[in-house]
Amino acid sequence: MDINKIETIYKKVYKPLMLIPLLVLLIAVIILVNSYQKTGDIIDRDVSLKGGLTATINTQISNTDFEIVLNDNFKGKDFLVRKLAEFGSDKQIGVIVETADIQEEELKSVLEKNLDIKLGKDNYFIEEVGSALGKEFYSQMIKALIFSFVLMIIVVAIFYRKLVPCIAVIQAAFADITITLAVLSLIGYKLSPAGIGALLLLIGYSVDSDMVLATNVLKRQYENVFEGFVRSFKTGITMTATTLAAVIIGYSFAISPILREIFLIMFIGLIVDLIDTALVNAGLMMWYVEKKHGD
Repeated sequence: MDINKIETIYKKVYKPLMLIPLLVLLIAVIILVNSYQKTGDIIDRDVSLKGGLTATINTQISNTDFEIVLNDNFKGKDFLVRKLAEFGSDKQIGVIVETADIQEEELKSVLEKNLDIKLGKDNYFIEEVGSALGKEFYSQMIKALIFSFVLMIIVVAIFYRKLVPCIAVIQAAFADITITLAVLSLIGYKLSPAGIGALLLLIGYSVDSDMVLATNVLKRQYENVFEGFVRSFKTGITMTATTLAAVIIGYSFAISPILREIFLIMFIGLIVDLIDTALVNAGLMMWYVEKKHGD
């Protein structure tokens, strides 16, 4: 199809299309606010950020059996069971139980009684994180996340010195983080230090892809501004597609729960970023160019 025809169609529909991601962003904010009102957190935290105990048990008993026993004996209490695999393979060498609601002796007694195993120093390891320490660690990491976002805003403002391009880039980064957190909250995900690290990576990636679009348009290197949009989209889609491919492969083959967690958050965030950049960021820049230059 001729680029002029595409441009004509796009200019007719880009404003209504901007409303779709903005509506999704509003729903995401409502989800997080609702979660905060109910639990005191916008998203549930794991033991390392909330406090509790992590029990590592060297056994061939499946994590499914552990889950059944724990569900039967600790109804209504919060816990997470993960398989511990041998490094470099999927061979099970143990099970990890994380909980903030069950006492160590209580947990040990139930497991020994119902799984017919004897837990001792050679096959049973406990790591405890105090609630105050977990809360402080979580607080510091949130401050780091907010600080990085503020620095991003300052850099973007200094670079562009124009309101609309700054809003376009900042909105995209905010939407990526907010919608990703809402999706994680809906699927019952527990945030960990690795997850916060992945969110920091997501901020950087979001700013990068959105600044490619904004810079291309503002430099006006092309006779037809829409041609700049098209070229920017090709660059952005190529970047995102290659990163998504790497993330999917990484998630499929990674054994470490930490790596799988990072890959999952990056996958969700990249999809959100692709949609938001194509509809909202591009729409804002198109509106800005039309208003300022009459293109």
